[in-house]
Amino acid sequence: MPTLPSLGFEWRVAVRFLTEGRFQSLLIIVGVAAGVAVVAYISALITGLQRNTLEKTLGAQAHVSVSPLDERVTPALPPQAGTVRWSDTQARAQRLQTITNWQAIATLLAQRPGVSAVSPMTSGAALAQRGEATRAIALSGVELNRYDRIVNLKAKLVAGTLTLAPGEAIIGQTLAEDLGVRVGDRITVVINERRDTVRLTGLVDLGIKDLNRRMVLVPLRSAQTLLNLPGGVTQIDLRLDDVWTAQTLAEGLARELPNKVESWQEANAQLVSALRAQSVSTAVIRTVVMLVVVLGIASVLVVSVVQKQREIGILRAMGTTRGQILRVFLLQGVLVATLGSLLGVLLAAGLIAGFTAFVKGSDGLPLFAITLPPAMALQIVLLTSVAGVLAAVAPARRAAYMDPAQAIRS
Repeated sequence: MPTLPSLGFEWRVAVRFLTEGRFQSLLIIVGVAAGVAVVAYISALITGLQRNTLEKTLGAQAHVSVSPLDERVTPALPPQAGTVRWSDTQARAQRLQTITNWQAIATLLAQRPGVSAVSPMTSGAALAQRGEATRAIALSGVELNRYDRIVNLKAKLVAGTLTLAPGEAIIGQTLAEDLGVRVGDRITVVINERRDTVRLTGLVDLGIKDLNRRMVLVPLRSAQTLLNLPGGVTQIDLRLDDVWTAQTLAEGLARELPNKVESWQEANAQLVSALRAQSVSTAVIRTVVMLVVVLGIASVLVVSVVQKQREIGILRAMGTTRGQILRVFLLQGVLVATLGSLLGVLLAAGLIAGFTAFVKGSDGLPLFAITLPPAMALQIVLLTSVAGVLAAVAPARRAAYMDPAQAIRS
């Protein structure tokens, strides 16, 4: 049974060729390290930025929301041929509507694969009053335990406790400042002729100032009474295990349910476009940098082939096969790429540590978490090693097919 040839000879020759030109080898290794550091640092930076952006955006909203369809003006009779039709129809005013048979729908949604939480909500516009101060608010009635699983209110609580009994409310931090209230104070919620006085049990910071200025949470039944929607909900919120499956799930639910289904991607179209642009820009940077690394390794090995023509000719004359010469230069490419990538990963880790230590927000904390996961570092090292092999192919073939006699005479 044939055995694979040993690479001991090729390794010794490859290392010998690299160490003979120490300065040249050091320069290309440092060059590879710089390129890898740029790729690793940019990848970690963009990943951390996107994660932070998604956490702030999705931390205050559902991944998928189900709501009643918009009311539309429809003709009483189908249009007849030859009749005059109005070309412009005034849009119908949207009334506050509820989801028909929402309990059954919520139960079915909770059993859907990939759905981690379901929370019904009854919401509408209202006014909050405290003395002479009046503010327009978005009143939301929720079941606190279920809603907490959607937006993680526990992590956003800045004062008070996370409790919501009848006659109690949780409001945004900015709204509390506008009304001049704190935990334990009372405010009056007014909707048309209906009003209710509630005691504040907690203040939350959702990370978005506009939401903090308008949000008032009350028990679900309290909102249903104030909004005159007994037993009804205006929205069902879903949280998913994987946020990027929201659009696919929303499209599937829209075909199955007689309701409007919206994913967070549809609600934040500009954000999604920005994230995609960032990903494309990162891919372009990676490609360009890796191309520079490949060209750098290839150019050094081409020079090495020219400088080592006599040695290559002597080795061939002594019986070294073309395959062995080919492997010698391929191994040089692997060595340079691997050493450079390992050094580059260490350099990227230093850049990340410097970013975390010196780039801080107004509160003295890092702007966002940035890390270099081991899986990403390993992927970059492997990719660079493959690039090193590809860069060495042309110089290695040139060295392998060099005429021994002509090489010795040169």
